[in-house]
Amino acid sequence: MSLRTRGFMPLIPPSVLALTLGFAVGCAPAADVQTTSGEQETPAAAIAEPMPADPVWDYQIGGGYPPADDVQVVLRDREDDPQPGLYNVCYVNGFQAQEHENAWWVENHRDLLLWDGNGEPVIDDDWDEQFLDLRTEDQRERLADIMGGWMGGCAEAGFDGVEIDNLDSYTRSGGLISEEDAFAYATLLVERADELGLTIGQKNAAEATGLGVEAGFDFAVAEECARWNECDDYADAYPDRVLDVEYREQDFALACERDADIVSVILRDVDVLPEGEPGHVREVC
Repeated sequence: MSLRTRGFMPLIPPSVLALTLGFAVGCAPAADVQTTSGEQETPAAAIAEPMPADPVWDYQIGGGYPPADDVQVVLRDREDDPQPGLYNVCYVNGFQAQEHENAWWVENHRDLLLWDGNGEPVIDDDWDEQFLDLRTEDQRERLADIMGGWMGGCAEAGFDGVEIDNLDSYTRSGGLISEEDAFAYATLLVERADELGLTIGQKNAAEATGLGVEAGFDFAVAEECARWNECDDYADAYPDRVLDVEYREQDFALACERDADIVSVILRDVDVLPEGEPGHVREVC
């Protein structure tokens, strides 16, 4: 999960073609995932259904709950279930190892994790997540095969799109991962999503939306674009397809006043807690 500390009508989701066994396990926790070596087959005729324009949406990656009646698009973790009747986007941490999955990565794919010159893990301290190592073509291909399996599980479960988190990891890697590495890898993930008939969203990295469009992303998920005065950047690159989540009341108010015509704004609590839990917050403009 990533949160930067700096920093049209609702569509009924399409039925998804049957996928191969290599993808069928994709939505299981990583500790239980049997990854493949790239031989998995994908349905050639899969076609992505576009996201509704300027949708009312909800960010539920901290746990699913019944959406409000006006919600058209819902984002949930890949280990969660899609919401029937809505446009569902599946959260996949594509650039870092989730904290609870780190042991699986170390045991099964230690060489795909990023280590410093002393053999110490390179960690995103904000979320205690180790970076994935994108620095060679072979590593990028192998990582894309793993992520492709997880995205395949999302598609089979009935999700319509995927949100790939931590695209901007290269900015926090101490110079070990380059922007070129990140977007070469992102292009592979876009290819996997396209093969599965899923749309795919750029997460953050407002300064590189041009590269995101070039890579083939279909929409953007922006954290606090009002706070950092970045909403125009996303809207110019992905018109009518920007989902903005603000975590502070004052930034949400600013977004509703200034940016709501160009991005779809919601206010959520920073832990994106399910409805009913203490601290849960969700508001729309």
